[in-house]
Amino acid sequence: MPASTHEASGFNLPEAMTWEELDDLPGDIAKDIELWQGRVVWNRRPAMEHQELSVLMRNALKVNAGRAMRDESGGREERCWQVGTETNVFFTPDKSSFLTPDFLVRRCLPRGSETFVGDTVLVGEVLSGSDTPKRRQWKMNRYAEGGIPWYWEVELDSGDTWDVTAVRAYGLAALDQAGLPVKPLRPALYVPVGEWEPAGLGIEFPEPFNLSITWDDLAL
Repeated sequence: MPASTHEASGFNLPEAMTWEELDDLPGDIAKDIELWQGRVVWNRRPAMEHQELSVLMRNALKVNAGRAMRDESGGREERCWQVGTETNVFFTPDKSSFLTPDFLVRRCLPRGSETFVGDTVLVGEVLSGSDTPKRRQWKMNRYAEGGIPWYWEVELDSGDTWDVTAVRAYGLAALDQAGLPVKPLRPALYVPVGEWEPAGLGIEFPEPFNLSITWDDLAL
């Protein structure tokens, strides 16, 4: 993704920053920025409906995670998940590369812990009119490179209704490079493993825990 100098609220932002420099910015500016290899990636704030769907998806995942943890005979220590929205997922120890998915599931960590890709089992994005195919694919590729097992998309009608039109699940697949004459650009990518539309009965999926989500769960 290209990055450029941005002016916001009187701040002239450089093309590249460290995590420490970003952390020193006012919160209302820093929340709109991601970093990739130290370069600034600017995020336009979405419509309110977009944020509401992120919360609804988080709530549905949290209910299912809680049910799965209660049902596991091994107990919470063996299988424990935390669900959140708009949480930075760091790809490098120095935090020079991070993305902020709309919703995520991670393995349980102590309160206040940062979220790194190794602890993240699912990331998801709510897509509306401002999400271009190029940006969508760029983020998918980065999540796959980070080794996050599951990637989900919630597609919205960004016209008059802002209703959910589809939910898609993708699973991480590693490419078998044996015998290939050239090295693939990406050793891992996401493949579609589930797609649901409101005309159906709801969303049923077995990973990262048993998921059962109704369309009423995602109704604005």
